Amino acid sequence: MYIIAGLGNPTKEYAGTRHNVGFAVIDKLADEYNISMDIKKHKAICGKGVIAGQKVVLVKPQTFMNLSGESLREVIDFYKEDIDKMLVIFDDISLDVGKLRLRPMGSAGGHNGIKSIIANLGTDQFKRIKFGVGDKPRGYDLANWVLGRFSKEQQEVVNEGLANACKAVETILLDGIEVGMNKYN
Repeated sequence: MYIIAGLGNPTKEYAGTRHNVGFAVIDKLADEYNISMDIKKHKAICGKGVIAGQKVVLVKPQTFMNLSGESLREVIDFYKEDIDKMLVIFDDISLDVGKLRLRPMGSAGGHNGIKSIIANLGTDQFKRIKFGVGDKPRGYDLANWVLGRFSKEQQEVVNEGLANACKAVETILLDGIEVGMNKYN
């Protein structure tokens, strides 16, 4: 079983923010594959289903971004799944809006949600899809930037990025992370 987690912040006030693109990808996957996000446990909202012939659990941690690792630790322990079967999707300010970068592992790169996951799991050896939200403008506060919303002009690019992220998940499940990196990076 594959654990696919999208990072974000719970509550309606954060819906649609740059920091919540991980949640947006999970929502799009759930819609496309008819997966009901109706399981509330592991400090998360989860849904079980099948994507590309693989059993999956979609996960939206409800711990707030900086504590995402607490939720994913519970999910990994409950399903007794290997870390190699986990994929995390999250925002990245170093990428242009809507661009993807797939990685088989790596450091947190300053992302507090990823720092929490690494601290709680004791490893950085998990697959990830970084979703570009654009760099903050000069003089802008980083927290205000990532908790802000995309402009109307950016939304079309974001929608295209969400579709590509779903295809990238399918590719990873079918062909592996290396094939996904070659196709989407």
